[in-house]
Amino acid sequence: MNIGIDKIAFYTPEYVLDLVTLAKARGDEPDKYTIGIGQDEQAVIPNYEDVVTMGANAARQIVNDQERQTIDMVVFATESGIDNSKSSAIYVQKLLQLSEFVRTIELKQACYAGTYGLMQARDYVAAHPDKRVLVIDSDIARYGLATAGEVTQGAGAVAMIVATNPRITIINDDSVYMSREVADFWRPVDRTEALVDGHLSTEVYKEMFLTLWQRYKNQTTHVLNDFAGFAFHLPYTKMGKKALDQIMSEADESHQKRLVTNLIASQQFSRHVGNLYTGSVYLSFLSLLSHSKDLNPGEKIAIFSYGSGAEAELYSMTLQPDFRSSIPAESVEKQLSERQHVSVDQYEKIFQSQLLDSHVNVIIPTSQKHQFQFLGWQDGERQYR
Repeated sequence: MNIGIDKIAFYTPEYVLDLVTLAKARGDEPDKYTIGIGQDEQAVIPNYEDVVTMGANAARQIVNDQERQTIDMVVFATESGIDNSKSSAIYVQKLLQLSEFVRTIELKQACYAGTYGLMQARDYVAAHPDKRVLVIDSDIARYGLATAGEVTQGAGAVAMIVATNPRITIINDDSVYMSREVADFWRPVDRTEALVDGHLSTEVYKEMFLTLWQRYKNQTTHVLNDFAGFAFHLPYTKMGKKALDQIMSEADESHQKRLVTNLIASQQFSRHVGNLYTGSVYLSFLSLLSHSKDLNPGEKIAIFSYGSGAEAELYSMTLQPDFRSSIPAESVEKQLSERQHVSVDQYEKIFQSQLLDSHVNVIIPTSQKHQFQFLGWQDGERQYR
């Protein structure tokens, strides 16, 4: 039975910050941002957006009346949850007008949870072939103004529908995974920004990729030449290159060139959005399919998912005959091009406006765009429209 991603969509807020502008404001060389870590722009999230609105705004692009009849579960992966008890998925269920006879669950394990959600969706569909699962990866990467991590911030959501006979890609049953307690990144519940050891996180990322690659080869007998490209978790786009460089010598010269070309293709959307945490690796996958010129049906794409703390998984997908006509490449490009650029001063004011108190009833000024939005609190309850 072939099970995989039948539909995919992406959403990011309507504001964006140019990182050359930020570099100059912070007294840094722009090349440090655009070349050193490989980022050009980052999403700026207004206070009328959160992981629920972003996830719902991504999912609405692929959920129609027919899907409402067959979606049997909503899996919402995030490390930016809005409640310690209530699932973000249940808000999305209401906003999308899904049946009340569906499961709704939220998953957390740093940036890795989206992959676990995808695997759970695949296994559920294997047991219920006539059902479909909506998987949403939605996050806000927030480190603080003028901090070392500021340039790796971002926000957005990727939504996917997992089903039998998928139009985009089959999720192959060849995963290898590992986890280890590492203090490279964490987000205490009493803080509004993450704590991170960037150098340690990079080293653990690279080490886990190399370890899993060796394990993957031993268990599957696949070699590097078997893959048309890689999609990496990209907290910043240079990270994927650092991982792939460790094994590049295993491919022949012509294939090395192809892998480099497709790595660049996989980085394009992330260069203009920033870090999506749980959604990052699937934005990389979407970018690869949208920008690569030489991918063919039947070819395999390797997926490396990493979450600090730390957990990682390596597996493959197989492209389907209609994958090119089933990806929203043009709509994503249009969405990115229509965003409003903000100054550093505007960005800082927007950043600070996120600090809102649920004890105070408030209605937040919202965008005029027709989309799901967070309105504020009423008697401690989150309000959406």
